Formats: sequence, structure tokens, C-alpha cells
Amino acid sequence: MAKYTKKDVLRLAEENDVKFIRLQFTDVFGALKNVAITIEELPKALDGKCMFDGSSIEGFVRIEESDMYLQPDPDTFVIFPWRPQVGRVARLICDIYTPDGKPFEGDPRYVLKKVVAEAKEMGYSVNVGPECEFFLFHVDDEGRPTTTTHDEAGYFDLAPIDLGADARRDMCLTLEEMGFHIEASHHEVAHGQHEIDFKYDEVLTTADNIMTFKMVVKSIAKRHGLYASFMPKPIHGINGSGMHTNQSLFKDGKNAFYSADDKLQLSTDCYSYIAGILDHVKGFTALTNPLVNSYKRLVPGYEAPVYIAWATRNRSPLIRIPAAREAGTRIELRNPDPTCNPYLSLACMIAAGLEGIKKGKKPYDSVEQNIFAMTEEQLKEHNIESLPANLYEAICEMQKDELVKKTLGSHIFNNYIMAKIAEWNEYCSIVTEWEINKYLPTY
Repeated sequence: MAKYTKKDVLRLAEENDVKFIRLQFTDVFGALKNVAITIEELPKALDGKCMFDGSSIEGFVRIEESDMYLQPDPDTFVIFPWRPQVGRVARLICDIYTPDGKPFEGDPRYVLKKVVAEAKEMGYSVNVGPECEFFLFHVDDEGRPTTTTHDEAGYFDLAPIDLGADARRDMCLTLEEMGFHIEASHHEVAHGQHEIDFKYDEVLTTADNIMTFKMVVKSIAKRHGLYASFMPKPIHGINGSGMHTNQSLFKDGKNAFYSADDKLQLSTDCYSYIAGILDHVKGFTALTNPLVNSYKRLVPGYEAPVYIAWATRNRSPLIRIPAAREAGTRIELRNPDPTCNPYLSLACMIAAGLEGIKKGKKPYDSVEQNIFAMTEEQLKEHNIESLPANLYEAICEMQKDELVKKTLGSHIFNNYIMAKIAEWNEYCSIVTEWEINKYLPTY
């Protein structure tokens, strides 16, 4: 059920002395974009009459097809708490439409909406809860980010060791003012690393919330003189930042992943959903782990998943089933990192799981021992494969996956692959400091 109507948005903007509205959307690569309008233009915008140049956004359209229209979602109206209280600033998240009134095929939010509709046709609603990790770094004298961490604390440490506690507290308070339900906030394993968990929600709302979360964390960090980074592996030798993604399906008001009759209390739908994800995870890894740097995190020894397997409590496989059951039954996919485009990543995860249910797939048996300690022979014995080792391997797997192509649509699929191949080629041509240190003294 809708939270706000257009009239509600106009009324709230007037009552709260809003003077500027940011019309936000996300590009193919997960970057948040916006067009700022004045309050006088809000009625026009709510009617979908705000036009922008789509050719200026990477991965959208060519210059000869540039006119695009923003259609705000009234339910996403929220006022920025950190902006001035007089002449306030609010935002609306938008869908993108073509001049003939059709949803734009290159809009990531539209891709996720299509998968949500598919789930609904099957009788399901989809809930998702992310666990977003990030680093807080000092900036240099010119305000540019460094990799000097803000503290030397570790997992669950407290102030005064955890010097990021004040910034993290303000982030939580700001997010709560914007409608988030914050469940937990704590220091993570690595120095300067933090995690804030917000309550699960319907998948489209969660995708919107992930984009809002990253914007708020960066904004509040800056107010504390810090730089918040969601880069997966900014520092060699310590843990990287992930975004473990908890997922569940509900049907007729009940958790479709729960079954009291099963030895693990998991339903047939849950097993099939797991099997679908395991079948297609290689194909969508370039989406969940979209950067060259993403694969510096996905290596053994730093708690990040490398092997394609599932387990109930064991944290070494790709998919873990947390202990909660009944309404709390869910799967946790552990490879995504917070640089991913949440709309595209979630769309492909869910589409893979739904395909597993449609086809009645069954996963291999769960693996309850530490996979990181297994030999090559033991991995083969358990049919355990590895995730792509780098962005190029992930792109190659993505090109082969028809489900991913169908889910994204040819426009996004082709533009995404083309851009990522260019990114990989650029990376391969760079002479790194490691190469200089390794080879220059010898050769």
C-alpha cells in the first residue's frame, strides 16, 4: 500500500518549509545521480514532466536519444536532516521514462521492479536485509581521502579505542530521522572498519535504502572531517568490506522458506531458491562484485567467501542459513560488496532463486566443515567450485549466463559488459607500485 500520494508530498513540503528537492536516480554502475529543482517546480515534477539529458549519464543512451523523463516515487519523499532548517532540502527517488511514456529499459530500478512483479505472479513477496560495511579514513590537508584509518579498534570494540563511535552514532541518528529502523551498529574486524545494519524490508524499498544509506554515511562522515569509503579492499593485509545480503520469500503472510517438517526446518522452496542462486552466482558475480578491487577481497584468509557452497551455520561457504527459524528463516548471500548496484544485483539474485523454484532444483548437500581448510581433493569430492578470481573471469561468466541477460535486458547487459571490459583493459595496462618494487631492483 502506498505511503504517500502526490498531494501528501506537496503538503509535507509546504508544512516543512522545503525549498529545494533533489530528484534522485541511479545509473547502471550504481552511482547516485540527481537533478535539483525548486519547490515551485515540484507539481510539474510529480506529474512526470521533468526532463533530463540521458546521454550525459554513462551507460544510458546515445546523444540522438537523449531526452528522458523523471517520474518521482511519492513514497520515497524524505527531508535531509543535516541540511538547513530554514529553506530545507528534500529528495524523491525517481523512475525513468522515455518521451513516449514507456519505462526506460536502461533504468536499474525498472529491472528490479520487473523481477518483483515476477515474484508476485508466483505468489511471493521478497524481503531483503543488507549488512553494509565501510571504512572511515582521515583526509589530507586538501580534503582528499587517505588510507590512514581513524582508529586501531577491532571487532565490537568500544570508545575510546573505537574513535569512529561518534560519527557512527550520528549516522544512526540521521538514518532514523529519515525513517530507517537501525538494528545494530558496531566496529568491524579491521582498523577503521564499521558496520551499520538496518531492518529488512520489501526488496525495492531495501534497494532504495541502500543508495540512501551510502549517501548519508558519506555525508555525515564529511561533517566529522572523515572520509567514508565503501571500497571493497582499500588496504592490503586486512579484511575488506562486504554487504552480506539476507533474503526471504513470503507467501500468504507466511515465510515460504520455513518448514517445521524438515530436519533443518527449511522448505522445498528454500532449497530450490538456494540451488538457483548457486547455479547462477558465477553469472552475476560481475554485478555483486563489480570492481577490479572487489576480487582483492574475495581471497582465502579474510573471512570473505570464495567457494560456491552452502551451510547452516558455517561461515566459510557462499550461502549461510542463520539460526533463526519460522518468520525469521532466511538465506545470507555473503559475496556481494557495497559498491554493487543494488537494483541490478538484487534483481539477478532473486531471478536466479525464482528460477530454482520454478524448475524444482535441488542443491548439493550442505557443507558444515571449514571449506578454507579443505584440500583440492576434498573440494572436488564435495563438488565445490570457486567464484571468478577476477573481474575478467566474472565478465566471461556473465556473458554466458542467459538468465542474467534476460533479467537485465539487452540494453543494460551489453552496456555493462562493454564498460567493464574497458575497465579491465585499463587496469591491465597500468604499471603498479608492486611491479616496480618487485621487478625493478632485479631486472
